[in-house]
Amino acid sequence: MPKKNNQDNGNFEMIAKTYHGLEDVLAKELLQLGAQDIKTLRRAVKFKGDLGFMYKANLSLRTAVRIIKPIKNFKVRNEDQLYRELRNIDWEHYMSIDDKFAVDSFVNSPHFNHSLYVALKTKDAIVDQFRDKCGMRPDVDLDHPNLRINVHITDETCTLSIDSSGKSLHKRGYRLETNEAPISEALAAGLILLSGWDKKSHFVDGMCGSGTFLVEAAMIGANIPANINREHFAFQDWPDYDEELWHLIRSSQLKRAQDCYGRVIGYDLNPDTVASAKLNIANSGLEDYIEIHCENFFETKKPEGPTHLVFNPPYGVRIQGDIPEMYKSIGDTLKKNYSGAEAWFLTSHMDGLKHVGLRASRKIEIYQAKLECRFVKYEMYQGSKKMKYKQV
Repeated sequence: MPKKNNQDNGNFEMIAKTYHGLEDVLAKELLQLGAQDIKTLRRAVKFKGDLGFMYKANLSLRTAVRIIKPIKNFKVRNEDQLYRELRNIDWEHYMSIDDKFAVDSFVNSPHFNHSLYVALKTKDAIVDQFRDKCGMRPDVDLDHPNLRINVHITDETCTLSIDSSGKSLHKRGYRLETNEAPISEALAAGLILLSGWDKKSHFVDGMCGSGTFLVEAAMIGANIPANINREHFAFQDWPDYDEELWHLIRSSQLKRAQDCYGRVIGYDLNPDTVASAKLNIANSGLEDYIEIHCENFFETKKPEGPTHLVFNPPYGVRIQGDIPEMYKSIGDTLKKNYSGAEAWFLTSHMDGLKHVGLRASRKIEIYQAKLECRFVKYEMYQGSKKMKYKQV
């Protein structure tokens, strides 16, 4: 069955999902990208744009993990009502009998007890409609669907959406190897943006691991779209996919790339970790922008010129060690070797922060997966201002 042309005329509503603590960062990204009617939600941002903007948002947003397009809202109080509403949707508008689909569901309602059952009722409504019309049914494929459907029920309101991203947008496509405690690419980019790096100061990650902060910083500094290395987005399987428009959007965003002004520098003491980081950096195509050294951060010195540090030291959750002593060494190194720099790091080890020996000028609540963290800022004043620091 040929796919129907379902291109929207003008703007439509979309929702970009993100991490707790990065909602305002994502909203700012959307504003700069040209979105309209932006509204910040919990771990998400609602906005409007046209088909081309949906392509651009998937390609360029650094802090979004998924972009969904709501297609219907309705009231629902029981499974039969849910089935009828879903069965009345013309699913040939969104997929063909040859397509494979998957259903994700979220339920927070006194009328529904289990999200999996909601997903199964949605699947039944879709396949039953196709079977009645065509005598055949489309297949379900949880791993590689042509259409991913999102069902969200809160109280008595059901919002039905289709997922334009496919795999989570944090999966940029450049990371071949990871260390023991990798940070999400989208979270790393969000932290860099949240830190206020001016893209002119040198960027330093003193414990770079698999190099995620370095690659994300280089892409930010060079204005390279976040998902330029992705091979596929879900919207490319939609009936209204406009390949010519997609290539035009992609080419236009690439033309905005520029040279990095400051150096992007990474350090790690483990030779195997440095080798993995170099593989990831090479796979990203950004090796000309990034320098990485197999060195102990505690023995490094600030490069000449304004310097901005962002790093993700061990928390003691997945990496064991003497965290208080390590955090004390971080503080000592910043005081001794990084005078005049601005330093940020992410941690879930709240007691460890007491051993840094510096007063944080900012502490921002961030969640990495389900782990509550703090993103803390230390301003390393030069000269007499060093005396402003006191023990936490």
